[in-house]
Amino acid sequence: QVQLVESGGGLVQAGGSLRLSCAASGSISSINAMGWYRQGPGKQQRETVAVITSGGTTNYADFVKGRFTISRDNAKNTVSLQMNNLKPEDTAVYFCNADRVLLRTGWKYREVWGQGTLVSVSS
Repeated sequence: QVQLVESGGGLVQAGGSLRLSCAASGSISSINAMGWYRQGPGKQQRETVAVITSGGTTNYADFVKGRFTISRDNAKNTVSLQMNNLKPEDTAVYFCNADRVLLRTGWKYREVWGQGTLVSVSS
């Protein structure tokens, strides 16, 4: 079984910074891509924030380019999101995602989601 546990959310003033972290637990052999998604208040769908592959290729949503940085430690199965110059519109629940997880047993998961961590940005 694989679990993702996020940490680092909280309340911050506009212009401030937060760092989110996510750790995957389980007998993991590899994870294809890891990413962060968010769901804002009143919104029904999650939107992609940033994704990083096992090779280090990154993709960012236009609304976070230049402000957020995603990083990953393949050996520790962790992914982080450094968020700078936060804006009130960044307020959302942020979810960690692991895409195509391979366990040492050979079992595969198509994707795994964390429980989410709330980021609130005040104006």
